[in-house]
Amino acid sequence: MSYATLAPDYVHHFLDHAIEYVRDNVHTNGMENFWSLFKRALKGTYVSVEPVHLNAYTIEQTFRFNERKDNDGGRFRKVLNTVTGKRLTYKELTNRGASAAV
Repeated sequence: MSYATLAPDYVHHFLDHAIEYVRDNVHTNGMENFWSLFKRALKGTYVSVEPVHLNAYTIEQTFRFNERKDNDGGRFRKVLNTVTGKRLTYKELTNRGASAAV
C-alpha cells in the first residue's frame, strides 16, 4: 500500500515470494544487492555515521551503485560536471555562522 502514491512517477511491480522469485524483469535482486553494499560501506568504510548525515551517505552510495559499470575516470568527470561554478565555504559547511546571524 505504501507504494501506491508512487504510481504517477514509477512503475511498480510486485512478487509473491510464496509463488515466485522472478517474473520476466521483475525481481528484488537489485535492491538486495544495493542494501548489501550500502550496509557493508556503513559498517566497514564509514564505521561511525551520525544520523544527521545518513542522507548524504545514501546519496553517495546510490550514485556509486548507479554508475558501477563506469570506470573511476568516468565517475570522476560526472562528479566534476555537477560542481563546476559552485562554492561551499567551511563556515557554511560547519554552520558556524548560524549563531552569529541571530
